[in-house]
Amino acid sequence: MKSRGPDEAILFLYRLKPGMGPEYDRAHQEVWPDILALLDDAGIYDYQIWRHGEIVVSRMRTRKGFGHSSAVTGASEVQRRWTASLGHVFDEIADASGEPLWLEEVFSHRASSTEETP
Repeated sequence: MKSRGPDEAILFLYRLKPGMGPEYDRAHQEVWPDILALLDDAGIYDYQIWRHGEIVVSRMRTRKGFGHSSAVTGASEVQRRWTASLGHVFDEIADASGEPLWLEEVFSHRASSTEETP
């Protein structure tokens, strides 16, 4: 993934083990307050997760760029505990080199800010 700066969307995916979707969903209906505080501390201000079967797609935007947010969350004991608590549901979270499964943008259409919307 090319470096992402402040406010740029970052997307990645995970693959869950078969049948683990409902458990993954339950965990995210009860995200720990410490994790939410960590996201804020890391400058992650827009974070969304979607799931289709065993495929999970995550999208985030950060205030100070992905490098900063990654350093903050990577140094966190809370993050390590959260990840460990969900480790049994994941089938794949990274490629062979350990890199997250980044999604690269292949098309984008953005309306001009001067156009009126109906």
